[in-house]
Amino acid sequence: MNKKYERNPFAVRVFGLVVFLLAAFAVGNARAEWPERTITLIVPFPAGGPTDLLGRLLAAELAPKLGQSVIVQNRPGAIGNIGIASAARAEPDGYTLLVITGVILTNPSVGKVNYDPLKDFAPIAYLGASPNAIITRPASGITSIADLIAKAKANPGKLTYATAGVGSFSHLAVELLKLRANVKMTNVPYSGAAPALEAALAGTTDIASIPIANLVGFIRAGKLKALVQTGKEHWPDMPDVPTMAEAGIHDAVVETSQMFLAPTGTPASILTRLTEATHAILEKPDVQAKMLKAGFKVKFEGPEELHALMVRELPMWKEIIEGAGITRK
Repeated sequence: MNKKYERNPFAVRVFGLVVFLLAAFAVGNARAEWPERTITLIVPFPAGGPTDLLGRLLAAELAPKLGQSVIVQNRPGAIGNIGIASAARAEPDGYTLLVITGVILTNPSVGKVNYDPLKDFAPIAYLGASPNAIITRPASGITSIADLIAKAKANPGKLTYATAGVGSFSHLAVELLKLRANVKMTNVPYSGAAPALEAALAGTTDIASIPIANLVGFIRAGKLKALVQTGKEHWPDMPDVPTMAEAGIHDAVVETSQMFLAPTGTPASILTRLTEATHAILEKPDVQAKMLKAGFKVKFEGPEELHALMVRELPMWKEIIEGAGITRK
């Protein structure tokens, strides 16, 4: 150090303060360069399912756009609650994100959860949606929704239906049908879509409500018959299967939404970058084709639209779930 600074304590203190501020500025700049390390997308369902496939597709596409590795971490259990709660508790630093279905909006009305969908999460993007299909074996003798309703009215509570779990969207789809048609049927919940599909193929239950992904092959092969699909519009690979409205059941649309969320408190600059990157990814024709093959139709919406959807649907599902008396132990 220059001798004149050694003789001047005040100058020494000023010099030290300048060095400290420059160092702090450098650290701040370094921290601003997000992302500096691997990003984790939590998928709260088992590997191989539709949401897992979507999460892995998104991770693969985000990595080159962000310049860092993006990995999927499966945290299954309790119809998504374990993974959702884990994401809610994560540091809001942009390194832990959540790819989740609309169960985040229904689970709080079915049982106790350790998160608040609106308070604990910041929306990044709405990704798309998938309808369910109500299916049966051709040998069941049930040929249409009208036929199903007639049989259910003639045998109250005796017809059974397989679903992917209590409070799942496949369950809620039939609950809405029961409500609108004023019929009684008995739910047989399974631990996921795959075992519910196996029950349908085996004829263990009279009908089943299953996410539309992976059903097309069984329907084309004649192993299953689709009575109706629960989306607003015809599904591209099943154009002859009627919507609920076309089958005479109105106000009964049930689609499995896919959402991209971050823990609340994640910096706005990171959220904006993720939203913009996701929008660009979902506009790619090959991504749209892959999502459709996985059973989801792309429909990008930004954070404001997703937040509005969450605010709107939370009380809607609460009313339906409580009205149907659905609870999960």
